[in-house]
Amino acid sequence: MRANDPSSKVFYKGNSDDFIVFVEDPAALKNWKNDRSIPLSDVVNGFKIFVTHRHGSQGVLDGASNASLDNEFGTHNIDDCIVKILERGTFQTYTQTEHQADTNMTNGPAFR
Repeated sequence: MRANDPSSKVFYKGNSDDFIVFVEDPAALKNWKNDRSIPLSDVVNGFKIFVTHRHGSQGVLDGASNASLDNEFGTHNIDDCIVKILERGTFQTYTQTEHQADTNMTNGPAFR
């Protein structure tokens, strides 16, 4: 996936922190919500939960600690926490702007 491709995530604003889980695509999430027999691995883009330290859905992403998961969800089992985030969170999609920059301006325009 390129940096400027669309990305989908589920954002959950918890009591103590903000949690984010990345999903493969909106259709997979919708199908999973209607049919729980679909494997979670077909829905999420990696079994990793991120926190933004109360900075909303655009904050710096850090991996969620077991303590923060225990405080918010009562367990640090990744599968259980992801299910709760997918159920209670809000789906968001975004596209990063394309980044074009010269690596070294002193080389001049001929050395791209």
